[in-house]
Amino acid sequence: MPKVFVTGIGIISAIGSDAESVRNSLRNKHSGIGKISLIDTIYKDEIPAGEIKATNDQLYELAGINRKSFLTRTALLAIIAAKQAVVHAGLSGKSLADAAVISGTTVGGMDRTEVFFKEYLKNRSKGKIREVAGHDCGDSTERIADYLGISGFISTINTACSSSANAIMLAARLIKQGKIKRALAGGADSLTKFTLNGFNSLMILDRQQCRPFDENRNGLNLGEGSAFLLLESEEITGNKKILAEVRGYGNTCDAYHQTASSPEGHGAYLAMQQALEVARLNPSEIDYINTHGTGTKNNDLSEGIAIQRLFDSGIPRCSSTKSFTGHTLGAAGAIEAVISILALQDQCIYPNLNFTERMHELNFSPSSEYIPDASLQHIMSNSFGFGGNNSSLIISIN
Repeated sequence: MPKVFVTGIGIISAIGSDAESVRNSLRNKHSGIGKISLIDTIYKDEIPAGEIKATNDQLYELAGINRKSFLTRTALLAIIAAKQAVVHAGLSGKSLADAAVISGTTVGGMDRTEVFFKEYLKNRSKGKIREVAGHDCGDSTERIADYLGISGFISTINTACSSSANAIMLAARLIKQGKIKRALAGGADSLTKFTLNGFNSLMILDRQQCRPFDENRNGLNLGEGSAFLLLESEEITGNKKILAEVRGYGNTCDAYHQTASSPEGHGAYLAMQQALEVARLNPSEIDYINTHGTGTKNNDLSEGIAIQRLFDSGIPRCSSTKSFTGHTLGAAGAIEAVISILALQDQCIYPNLNFTERMHELNFSPSSEYIPDASLQHIMSNSFGFGGNNSSLIISIN
């Protein structure tokens, strides 16, 4: 089967509107988590988040799209990142027509639906129905395809926080099986009052900046953003610059609980194990793990136990970059895949911010400082979603 190469990347998040600005924020330990300013919520002075400090009008300008197109914030973020990936890969026009677009999202167009129902519930004759036109999760995927002129296989994945990791995995599998030659895979999610209120009701939002894998961690910070990878079969890349290879992937569902991971980390362990098997690598060959690392009591313990079980005494260096971006939900897997590719390019490990004390149940600590000259060849990137939908990607450099 052909190898799956990454030839382009695109990203927008709370720490940058493109790959270079994201890279600089990571190097300089600049977190994007702070006070909410763009959402009219009663929690804006209480709950911090990884908000992209750009209004929708500014996102239209960044995307180069007419404001009359009336897109949701999720769709705007998706188009911006997808366009970057395509330009980075040097593709356009006919070369894109038969490509696939596979995108993961959980929020969909909820940011506009909220606006509609605020008026509609007060008065059934009020509210603009076009506000809900982009509500479904598939809308942003279709918008990407229309904007870029892609008419190949188009699909949307919603598996909670593993959505965009699964989009990348599906694209890689289709390429390996010869079903497609080229795919734009990733995801997008925007901050909404719906998600803020929902996660707050679960009592897992930290009122301070999140502290992944810290003994005193107290929850996650939500974030927003988008990232896409341009994946191509090695059969068509020719002399094109190869950024990385999607070497392995695994997905499991432990079905332990509607939202919580199993305490023993069964699903996480199996997903990582499967990814290693697909990549034909031993645990000792993984140089760094970009952990799911949300900062919640349950997730970090479950993931930590799974890592200890799989890697035993040879646990590689690891960190959670959600301490920079916040938890971007359906976009997290793709954002962290792009960050992993940046780490491979720069041969460095990005820090796990806000870490001070090792969890007493674990025998390892995350890397809390920026580490240059790290000598990386294989990175594992974990994304674990509600319902126990667990995915691991292995991204390698030749």
